[in-house]
Amino acid sequence: MKNIFNFPPFLNDQELFETIISNQNIKIERIISTGQTTPQDTWYDQEQDEWVILLQGEAILSYENGSQLNLKAGDYLLIQSHQKHRIDYTSNNPPCIWLAIHGNLN
Repeated sequence: MKNIFNFPPFLNDQELFETIISNQNIKIERIISTGQTTPQDTWYDQEQDEWVILLQGEAILSYENGSQLNLKAGDYLLIQSHQKHRIDYTSNNPPCIWLAIHGNLN
């Protein structure tokens, strides 16, 4: 048994991607962010949909069209495939704990 809120104490200023379940149709992962952001002028353009919930912390997600979402614990959203987006802020105290589900979700 594992706990979604437990993470290694040696994490420091690193970002952790941990696959929980993965097969040909779906991938579920836990992401722990400690202040990381998407590099400037870079956009995620994913082949699959991504449903994500922020379980802890705060974050800012931006879309290529200029809109932004200020996320706090409990907020979730669906990012459709090829919807260009980036992360412009993640808190490090507390760290962001994300649960992401990737797949054909529409």
